[in-house]
Amino acid sequence: MLAGGKEYQRLPLQRCSTSAPQHFSVPPLHSTHFQSRQLSIALMLLAFHKPFGVLCQFTSDGSANRPLAGFGLPKKVYPIGRLDADSEGLLLLSDEPELNQQLLEPRKAHPREYWAQVEWVPADQALRELEKGLTVQGRRTLPCRAWVLEPQPKVPPREPPIRFRKTVPTCWVGLELVEGKNRQVRRMTAATGHPTLRLIRVRIGRFQLGDLPAGSWMVLDPAKRALVLMATKREDS
Repeated sequence: MLAGGKEYQRLPLQRCSTSAPQHFSVPPLHSTHFQSRQLSIALMLLAFHKPFGVLCQFTSDGSANRPLAGFGLPKKVYPIGRLDADSEGLLLLSDEPELNQQLLEPRKAHPREYWAQVEWVPADQALRELEKGLTVQGRRTLPCRAWVLEPQPKVPPREPPIRFRKTVPTCWVGLELVEGKNRQVRRMTAATGHPTLRLIRVRIGRFQLGDLPAGSWMVLDPAKRALVLMATKREDS
């Protein structure tokens, strides 16, 4: 009987065993169970070959441009940086927010390479102007690398095709930048008298787009991820 008048049933005492204690095996950290749990929480970095006319967002903006939602990308990944709808090439997506600063902050000097098909063949003077930096919309661009691609690449035709004028030759040039302001490459080439007709990003860090088909994506393994995060050594350094 306890205080308050409540009576509880007395339970029989359990005799303690004097036999040897039982031993329980704990799965090692490298067990299949642990590995599967690691994979379930693993962070993800993807490479996507963005086609022309595709937005760098998963929702429509009301235009005829297609959003990323139509390409079967995994959930909870978001673009790192951006490419304009009328630009093509390598777009990274990840669920790691810290990669934005690591890859996009100009002070990190993380390189990205573009191929631009421009009107006319740039002279050396135009290439040097691009490399030294130009004043675009009141802001000076950072120094970069610029060169005529030799041999000229054989790039699959775009749909819709670029503007073509019989009297105006075109030329593919390469540019390596460490910053990515809005429509920067197009404005830079236009400032030197060579409007960009087509723009493709082909490399980030040391990871190249390669032969990944337009509209396709791949999960980057540790080796390819390391290439993305690796900065190239400037040839003029």
